[in-house]
Amino acid sequence: MQRSGFGRHLFHGWRYGEDGVTPVASFPLNDARYAGSRILVTGENFGCGSSREHAVWALMDHGFGAVIAPSFADIFASNCIKSGLLPVALPGAAVERLVRTAAPVRVDLVARRVSVPSESASWDFEIGDHARRMLLEGLDEIALTLEREDRIAEYEREHPAPAP
Repeated sequence: MQRSGFGRHLFHGWRYGEDGVTPVASFPLNDARYAGSRILVTGENFGCGSSREHAVWALMDHGFGAVIAPSFADIFASNCIKSGLLPVALPGAAVERLVRTAAPVRVDLVARRVSVPSESASWDFEIGDHARRMLLEGLDEIALTLEREDRIAEYEREHPAPAP
């Protein structure tokens, strides 16, 4: 399935008026100050009700590489990792501070840290080693399986199918 073209539908019901075309001026993604942002800072239990991969694809197609929230819906967070989008869970107070800042925010997956360098503020975040590796190396589940292609081929040679 093609993963592009979903970005224009991201938060569609909030971004556009009743006609589905006119941008709502008060919606943050329609604010020129945030154009080109790569990090989305949002609220608690983000992704709840958005368990399909399309929600993640829309965020990525819009240009986001990371989403910061106090918590995430489990299936949504799993789909983020599988698709290459970094979900970062931070304490509510940290997220509130990030929402209020006008300064650039930095997410460092290698160091597992979110920072606002101009404010000398930073917060560590947790991410499992497996998920971190997938994101750092751009791997999906198929790529992980193909890493074992030689072992799979060896098993198939040693265990031929009994009958078609």
